Amino acid sequence: MRPELEEYLRPGRFVDSDAPAVRAFAREAVASATDPVEQAALLFAAVRDRIWYDPFVVSDDPEQYRASAVAAAATSWCVPKAVLLAGGARALGIPARLGFADVRNHLQTPRLREHMGGVDVFIYHGYADLHLDGRWVKATPAFNAELCARFGVAPIEFDGRSDALLHQFSADGSRYMEYGTNRGVFADLPLAQILDAFRDNYGEKMIMSAGDTGTDAFTAPAVAS
Repeated sequence: MRPELEEYLRPGRFVDSDAPAVRAFAREAVASATDPVEQAALLFAAVRDRIWYDPFVVSDDPEQYRASAVAAAATSWCVPKAVLLAGGARALGIPARLGFADVRNHLQTPRLREHMGGVDVFIYHGYADLHLDGRWVKATPAFNAELCARFGVAPIEFDGRSDALLHQFSADGSRYMEYGTNRGVFADLPLAQILDAFRDNYGEKMIMSAGDTGTDAFTAPAVAS
């Protein structure tokens, strides 16, 4: 293993890849697969679909952002799901890190816009960056396939070889997600940095409404954030 990749294999406070729950999640996801590229694709699908996306469960509780906690969650949002994907990858011996970028949602619902203080840019959208076949490949497991199907959105697919990021256009050709500022990559989750930015951009409500859930954050034919 190249020395510069070693930190992306070590467990972290949030990317706790050595936790039994994370290891079990990863082993179950990949079943008998042994090829890292195939393992990464199977792990991505498991994180995407087993944990339903909900942008209304943003919490200021650090424990909810640990990969081991996300593995047991029924719902979550892009950042914790990316943490679990990175943690599961490391548990399988695949170097992984976290990446963040700002994303403008052109089909945002009124409810989500109100929840975000009238802002249509989701800052620090989270994804995982996996090192496969000698290069880094980005993958965002945010939106589960079943929920996407209910609203006529094609799920994001990841084959372990090409980046799997948010769709730029919806099925009818409407502008959907537009990537903006790149917030960088990290070996572990910069939670305080993200929550401070959320408070500055959206206000306290974005974080304190952790118990408020609801899939009307989605708008046909596209999901909210």
